[in-house]
Amino acid sequence: MKGMVSAPQPLAVDAGVRVLVDGGNAVDAAVTAAFVQMVTTPRSCGVGGFGMMYIHTPATDTILDFHGKAGARVRPDMWEHEILRENATGYGYALRGQVNDRGHGAVTTPGTVAGLFMAQTDYGSMPWRTTLQPGIAVAAGGYEVTRAAAAAWKQIPTPETTPWTTVAESPHEGGGELIANPDMARTFSVLAEGGKEVFYRGDMAGTIAEDMEKGGGFVTLEDLNRYEVTVTSPLHSRYRDYTVASNQPPGGGLTILQMLKILEGYDLSDMVHLSAEYVYTVAMAMKAAWTDRANLIGDPAFVDVPVEDLLSEERAAAWRRHIDARKEITIPRWRPQEPPSTTHISVVDQWRNVVGLTHSLGSGSDVITPGLGFMYNNCMNCFNPVPGQVNSIEPGKSRTTGMAPTLVKAGDQPLFTVGAPGGTRIVTGILHAILNVIDHGMSATEAIAAPRFDCQSDVIVAHSRIAPSACEGVRAMGHEVHSMLDGYGGIASVHGIILDPVTGTLDGGADPGSPGMAMAAN
Repeated sequence: MKGMVSAPQPLAVDAGVRVLVDGGNAVDAAVTAAFVQMVTTPRSCGVGGFGMMYIHTPATDTILDFHGKAGARVRPDMWEHEILRENATGYGYALRGQVNDRGHGAVTTPGTVAGLFMAQTDYGSMPWRTTLQPGIAVAAGGYEVTRAAAAAWKQIPTPETTPWTTVAESPHEGGGELIANPDMARTFSVLAEGGKEVFYRGDMAGTIAEDMEKGGGFVTLEDLNRYEVTVTSPLHSRYRDYTVASNQPPGGGLTILQMLKILEGYDLSDMVHLSAEYVYTVAMAMKAAWTDRANLIGDPAFVDVPVEDLLSEERAAAWRRHIDARKEITIPRWRPQEPPSTTHISVVDQWRNVVGLTHSLGSGSDVITPGLGFMYNNCMNCFNPVPGQVNSIEPGKSRTTGMAPTLVKAGDQPLFTVGAPGGTRIVTGILHAILNVIDHGMSATEAIAAPRFDCQSDVIVAHSRIAPSACEGVRAMGHEVHSMLDGYGGIASVHGIILDPVTGTLDGGADPGSPGMAMAAN
């Protein structure tokens, strides 16, 4: 087997697998698949977006952080008096005119082109321009819009500058329309030849900056000129007999590791999976780590994040005592939430290099520069509009995110690469998958398809497939549970691959709540 790809978009998975079959490595496949994802799910990701990539090779483990950064024109107090109300869910504030959510003012300096270019040129084996060709072909020739994509597009108003055009009806009965984006195809072609320079310092940079200024945005040409990818080593923590590695703040990895540290003190394998005891224990560990996250975690370039303390046994033991005493855990009401319209790719190649790539637009700003064919991110919506907080607005700052491409290792060998889109629930979706593999011995498909629950407030939100009797048992233990109407989806969209360290075989899983798949390269 020459490798495997798992992602929510079948066209992107197929493009990545073809790269592996042709002898490309995991980075080649991930970057190729990412550009196809940008075409087929243009509100979820794109060159106007941001992301994080975990790269594992026999020689190194590296995190590329290419978050959006607040523009030079922002001020910490600029929206303090625009707050209409705190959202009922506790996920931030509604501001007058949705200024933090829609329009040029919602956009941060995009990082996706810089991140993918660095990944490809530093770790890939194919020329940069080659990895963009499948995306160019799909954007120019069109792709079939699924029922789910069509429904999602209808929920959100489409900007007048939309570049998508109907090419034809599907050639087979029951199919959707074929949609092309010739503007995006041209932009990708320019990027294929000019690399990141054309986006951040060339003619395209000038066009972007001019549009931002015209629209009253905060991103300047200088912001584009000086954008840099942050390169770090992953955070590591032990869980049982394994090492779990994930991304640094402002990503979600530290919160996953803290949850695992707390849960290591419980024998989860001895509990009935998804019983009342299991749901309560895991949910309270989630709640504890979310409390610390809300109070202490921000962009480490601006905030001193106490990583060592958060991952210490002393702090984990203190939280366990709190949980065992059934004491109330109150998460501060202001927490940023990115919408679930993000995406992810997990890749393993024939040399057992591993890539986890999560990238996003947030939920999209609705801003499309005429002629360029892509939408910009709306990352400003997840900053705290109140000054003086860990996640408050500052020029050049990245807001916190749930993104957390994660790798579980047995010794020095990769065992399970996992990631997800899904806003802040990325963290809890990945947590469930890891617990299911390590504590319950599940396959990738079983671990990812099993029912999930999430607790970031005074209510545990659970898939409807979790037994009502278990939910009733949790209520008897003192915590409210709300069952979702759906049995799948809504709590991240997890995708991952298990690597057998003995046989070398690969076992892929794709979330059944999405239309994606895991596919082997043979």
